[in-house]
Amino acid sequence: MARIGYARVSTLDQDLELQVTKLTAEGCSIIRSEKASGSKREGRAELATIIDFLRPNDELVVTRLDRLGRDTRDVLNVIHECEQRGAFFTVLDPHVSTRGEMGHLVLTVLGMVAQMERRFIKERQREGIERAKSKGIYQGGKRRVSRARVLELAAAKVPVSQIADKLSCSRMQVYRILGEPQG
Repeated sequence: MARIGYARVSTLDQDLELQVTKLTAEGCSIIRSEKASGSKREGRAELATIIDFLRPNDELVVTRLDRLGRDTRDVLNVIHECEQRGAFFTVLDPHVSTRGEMGHLVLTVLGMVAQMERRFIKERQREGIERAKSKGIYQGGKRRVSRARVLELAAAKVPVSQIADKLSCSRMQVYRILGEPQG
């Protein structure tokens, strides 16, 4: 039986240290982490690796349910896949586990709350943007990656993956910039 921790943050500039520390203190012998959005399951290779290697009586542990995902169906599917492999799932805050009788019910409700919270955040954000646009003060999001630097590196025949590494961004951001109209 292994306790396997999963830590996730949504953006490259966020820190995983607190989650990793908590998972280590809980006795997780293996901890996989990634920086990826929790809005959908696609693109989260570390989570997929954990699920692929779960064995009977192993336990997947996360610090909070929203670290596993923000979509109720995705969260419940991950829990179901753990169970199909004979493994358990545990959330540390609040402490809920599929080892207990009430665990499934509580996790379902928590998953729905996480999804609802995500919808509220998006709605408040959209309302704020609309207000700012109506006042003529909305500028859009700030660029985090220098467009000029991406183009300079690309012109020097630096591969996209190396550009992304040098600028601490995703390859997709590099591709987006390279795909923008020049001029």
